[in-house]
Amino acid sequence: MGFTSITALIQEAITNNVSIADVVMQSESQALGLDILSLRQQMQERIDVMRQAIKKGLSKKQESPSLLTDGKAYTYEKWRLKNDDSLYAKVIARALAVAEVNACMGRIVAAPTAGSCGILPAVLLTYADEYNYTHRLVDAFFTAGAVGVIIAKNASISGAEGGCQAECGSASAMAAAALVELEAEKMSPLAVDHVVAMTLQNILGLVCDPVAGLVEIPCVTRNVLCSLNALSCFTMVKAGLKTPIPADEVIKAMKEVGDLLPDSLKETAKGGIANTPTAKKIAKEIFLRKA
Repeated sequence: MGFTSITALIQEAITNNVSIADVVMQSESQALGLDILSLRQQMQERIDVMRQAIKKGLSKKQESPSLLTDGKAYTYEKWRLKNDDSLYAKVIARALAVAEVNACMGRIVAAPTAGSCGILPAVLLTYADEYNYTHRLVDAFFTAGAVGVIIAKNASISGAEGGCQAECGSASAMAAAALVELEAEKMSPLAVDHVVAMTLQNILGLVCDPVAGLVEIPCVTRNVLCSLNALSCFTMVKAGLKTPIPADEVIKAMKEVGDLLPDSLKETAKGGIANTPTAKKIAKEIFLRKA
């Protein structure tokens, strides 16, 4: 994709009086030499994989070899069905489900990474199902992908390079932007700038500190945090709230913060939660079992 800024992407959509998704699909079609129908079919296949991961994570308790993943999604879903039918509760269940399927070596879609794989499906599929926007899902995911590419070009989507802000934070921004695309008939492309900026501001500085170096604790529940962050920021912008700092400037700030983070807080399992006494004990037990 030729775009390197959120501003340029939005301006292209406004100039041509089309949605951001239309701009992205046209750009991808030209770059890859594929017709738009083929691109849409490929995206739908990825959405189908996401739905399968949600179903798997909610219908059966997921348990990883490390035992750090212990079926939180299944347990939460059972509670939710009896106690809470809200959109937020559904998003929580689905984010847990996909993230746990990933931790248990199941099939997921990295969006943009495996460690953040629960955020986009939890937010977009739940919202689309709830408010009858399933016909807009493919478009929404193209918009999400464009935001992810721009963040990757100007900052990072790698926890090892920029901390968890780069993985779950980026996914949160992608999901919020995609929600705007779902409601493109009601919302201007300009709203994408505000939701991307707001979601990233909220998550700036989030470290990557996986216990035992595994994408389980605190990674699974951070998928929940960033899913709700995306949904909350979208709702605020939809209500008319704005942020004065442009998304492109926030992305650059995220790059600066990521560069300033010490290596101990970038996927090395040497700092943060991974460096607590209990976490180190857990890691030792896991490695002894493997040995």
